[in-house]
Amino acid sequence: MILVVDVGNTNINFGVYDKEDMLVMFKLTSKISCTSDEFGLRICCLLDLNKIDRTKIDGAIIASVVPGVMHSLIASIQRYIGCKPLIVGPGIKTGIRVATENPKEMGADRIVDAVAAYDKYGGPVLIVDFGTATTYDLVTEDGSLVSGITAPGIRISAKALWEDTAKLPEIEIKKPASILAVETVTSMQAGLVYGQIGQTEYIIEKVKEESGFTNLKVIATGGLGSIISSETDKIQVYDKFLTLDGLRMIYEKNHRPS
Repeated sequence: MILVVDVGNTNINFGVYDKEDMLVMFKLTSKISCTSDEFGLRICCLLDLNKIDRTKIDGAIIASVVPGVMHSLIASIQRYIGCKPLIVGPGIKTGIRVATENPKEMGADRIVDAVAAYDKYGGPVLIVDFGTATTYDLVTEDGSLVSGITAPGIRISAKALWEDTAKLPEIEIKKPASILAVETVTSMQAGLVYGQIGQTEYIIEKVKEESGFTNLKVIATGGLGSIISSETDKIQVYDKFLTLDGLRMIYEKNHRPS
């Protein structure tokens, strides 16, 4: 079994795989600082609660966009799981060529998503990740990651509304029954959700226009991706586990016999 870890700006997502089968997935927040022992306690408890024998985990891989948690997280996996994790970064085998102007600037999570989308769905493919930021990454037919677009995520936009305006409340992010809102909460929900749908559709069409990829597949992932993808025919697939699957794939690429 292997442990895969996706460290995002909001959450740390963990998955345990037995070959290609995901046995369990769980989350911790990345907003709270933890020592290696605190990480170890939480990870071990969650594995035990899900009836996963951690002594049978013989490998681990991490992709992170939050450098501050890495020292404690790596140490916890080494001490409590008993293996040194592979870190997604320069020099690792991915099967994807990052062909942007400065490849080192490309986030590890975006490379992982590109690997999974290309392996699972082929290219050309556009990956839309609805996370803390909403990102759009274009992978060509030959497996080159050639472009990335970054926009504020829905939660960032929502937080700006209720933190930077005196009378707007903190709300649940969900699609209201109608865009024709008649009170404050649904007016905010309408603006956030329908605004994101409009942005998503426009960017997808603009990418198709400028790339010339009329046969472009569009794959969505990320926490709020299910809300948006269900409201537009511009997205073909919502893949909840795309990033974790990509981590498993990269681990396998780096542990195949030469």
